[in-house]
Amino acid sequence: MTVKAKICGLTTKEAILSAIDNGADYIGFVFFHKSPRNITAKKAKELSDIIPPHIKKVGVFVDPTNEYLDDLFKLFKPDYIQCHGSETQERIYDIHMRYSLPVIKAISVRNSDDIVRGKAYSNVSDMVLFDARAPIDSPIPGGNGIAFDWALLKKREFIVPWILSGGINIDNLEEAVKISGAKIVDVSSSIESAPGVKDSDLIAAFLKKVKTL
Repeated sequence: MTVKAKICGLTTKEAILSAIDNGADYIGFVFFHKSPRNITAKKAKELSDIIPPHIKKVGVFVDPTNEYLDDLFKLFKPDYIQCHGSETQERIYDIHMRYSLPVIKAISVRNSDDIVRGKAYSNVSDMVLFDARAPIDSPIPGGNGIAFDWALLKKREFIVPWILSGGINIDNLEEAVKISGAKIVDVSSSIESAPGVKDSDLIAAFLKKVKTL
């Protein structure tokens, strides 16, 4: 089975085109004001218009309110909603039902208990994303460029697809997939020249590496 790739936190046409041309499966837009990758709904709509239908658009949110999502979706409606905050299972279910869109629940991982917690969300989400728990002083829950113990996911079985995120780069990609068994990987900071500044060449190189797995 081919490994798929989600390229997250894109904000420019150049980065979008690199992701498209080199075979990204998912493109993520971050809607969180504290993130260096934050984007407006208007800009996301403008960029999403050049994304072909076979590449899925993911809106990434942190504990969004219904009012916020209602307003944003007037301009930009993704194919997936990714919740990267402290959303409960009930909240994930409510979001899914309210907007009739598949939901990805991101789980911050420090130990095996967090993997078990992630499995519990399989009942209400369409995918689960496992990311390293952010440092205490970090203003953002993801995109910190740190990894967790990938062996925590080895031979785990889930009823929905899951995504490996956190600290993955072109040099450790093969090892990350081999150890965890991941079929979908997510990257953001490792394909940047500076925080929030995506590098088209790094995107291309990473995606080409993914295709060799």
